[in-house]
Amino acid sequence: MLCKLHSLGLHGITGYLVTAECDLSSGLPNFDIVGLPDPAVKEARERVRSAIRNCGFTFPVSRITVNLAPADRRKGGTVYDLPMLVGILCAGRQLPAPEAGAAFVGELSLSGELRPVTGMLPMALAARAAGLTTLYVPADSAPEATLAGGLTVYPVENVAQLAAHLRGEAPITPAAAWVPAPSGIRGPDFSDVKGQEPVKRALEIAAAGGHNIAMIGPPGSGKSMLARRLPSILPDLTEREALEATQVHSVLGLTTKAEPLLTRRPFRAPHHTISMMGLAGGGTPPRPGEISLAHNGVLFMDELPEFHKETLEVLRQPMEEGRVQISRVSGTEVFPSRFMLVAAMNHCKCGWYGHPSGRCRCTEAEVKKYLGRLSGPLLDRIDLYVEVPPLAFEELSARPAGESSAEIKKRVDAARAVQTARFGPDGPDCNAHMGPRALQDHCALDQACTALMQGAFDRMGLTARSYDRILRVARTIADLEGEVHIQVPHLAEALQYRESAYLRR
Repeated sequence: MLCKLHSLGLHGITGYLVTAECDLSSGLPNFDIVGLPDPAVKEARERVRSAIRNCGFTFPVSRITVNLAPADRRKGGTVYDLPMLVGILCAGRQLPAPEAGAAFVGELSLSGELRPVTGMLPMALAARAAGLTTLYVPADSAPEATLAGGLTVYPVENVAQLAAHLRGEAPITPAAAWVPAPSGIRGPDFSDVKGQEPVKRALEIAAAGGHNIAMIGPPGSGKSMLARRLPSILPDLTEREALEATQVHSVLGLTTKAEPLLTRRPFRAPHHTISMMGLAGGGTPPRPGEISLAHNGVLFMDELPEFHKETLEVLRQPMEEGRVQISRVSGTEVFPSRFMLVAAMNHCKCGWYGHPSGRCRCTEAEVKKYLGRLSGPLLDRIDLYVEVPPLAFEELSARPAGESSAEIKKRVDAARAVQTARFGPDGPDCNAHMGPRALQDHCALDQACTALMQGAFDRMGLTARSYDRILRVARTIADLEGEVHIQVPHLAEALQYRESAYLRR
C-alpha cells in the first residue's frame, strides 16, 4: 500500500513543500528512507518505530520505503518524524487518510509526544504559498504557525490525540491566531542619560532615517549606554518587517511559544572576538549570522577597532545591498541583512588620546596602527560621526533628567510617517535606503545648497558615496523639521556629521 502526505522543509531561511511517500510492500522486513536524508532524518526510523508501538499501534512487519520528494534536495532536521509515522499508519490502514491540502510537521519522542521544531514560520509561509489549507504541528509550535495566516493550524500534543482526530472521535480545536499582548515596556530610556545632548540629537537623526552612526569618545563617556537606548526611539516594526526578522530567528531556534513573533526591533551586540562566519553566516549547510539576526534592527559593534580587520570587511557589501550571500560547496544561500550599524570606539588603544587629563600612553605610531583596522570603504559607509566628550562634574551631579525616549520617539515616528507617505508601499522604508532615482527626486538642492556642497566636496575630499549619504542625512533632518525641501541649515548639519579629521589622520 502507498500513502502520500505533504510535509515541509527548510532551505536556508526559506520553506518549501515536501511530499512524503510511504510504501508498504512484501519482502524481508526493512525500513528505508530515501530522498537525500541527513543523519537526523535517518534516525527517525527508530523514533517512528518506538512511537508507533508505544502508542498502541502495530508496527508493520513488511518492507517499508519512505521517499522524501523532491529527492534531489537534501533533507535535514527532525520535522519529518510525524509525516513518516502518519504515512506508515495510513498505508497499513491503521488510520484513515487525512484530508487533501493537509501537511504534517513535527518531531517525535519515543513515547509519541510531539516536540517543537525550528523554522516553523518560514515553513508555514511556504505551505500557504503552495495552496495548502491545513497544518498539523506540535502544540508548542502552533502559535508561530498561525502567524502565516490563511491556514487552519491544529496543535498536536501526541500521536494518540492526532489519531483520535483523524478518526473523527475527538476533533482537535484549531489554534487561534497569536496576537501579542500590549506592553509599555521599551527597555532602557534616554532620560537616564545626563548631558550629551549633541549625541542624542545625532542618534535621533539616525533613528529617523535609518542611518549608520559611529560614536567616538574616551572610556566612560556613555557611548554604550546611549547605543543600548537607541531601540527605545526606533519606529515600531511593521507586519512585513516583523515577519522577515522573525523568520531568521525562527530558523535558529530563537523564538518561543510565548513570543513567536518579534515585536521589537532586534538589537544585536556581538563581541569583538566574533569570527567572519559568526558575523556574516556560514557553515554546512549555511546558516544566518549576526548581521542577519539584526535584520530590520540594530547591529551594535562596541570597540569597533578591536574587531579583526577581515571580520569588519564582510560588512561592506551587506551595508550596501541589505543582503549577504554565503557560497559553499554544498550550495549558495542569500540571507537578509538590512540593519542599522551603530559603532562605538575610543580614540586609541588605551582610550585616552587627547583627554585633558593627559593620561594617554600611546605613541603616534600606535594610534595609527589602532585606527588602521578601519578601512576607508567601511568608514565611507557610515553616515554620521559624533564625538562623545567626557562629562563634567556639574553635568553628572545635576538632578534634572534628560528628555524621555517617548518624547524623542514621537518626533522619529512623525519623520518616518513623512517618508512612508513619500515613497509609498513599494518604495524604500526610510531615507537611508533611497536609490539614485529617489535621491534625484527628493533631495534636489537649490543654488545656495549647491554652493555649500561644492565647497565641502573639495575641502573634505568627499566621494560619490559620501555625497549621496550626506544628501540622505540632510533629507532626514529636513523631515524632522517638517520642511518639504532641503535647506542650507539642514545640509550644514549633515556635513558636520561626516568623518572627523581624527579618523583621517
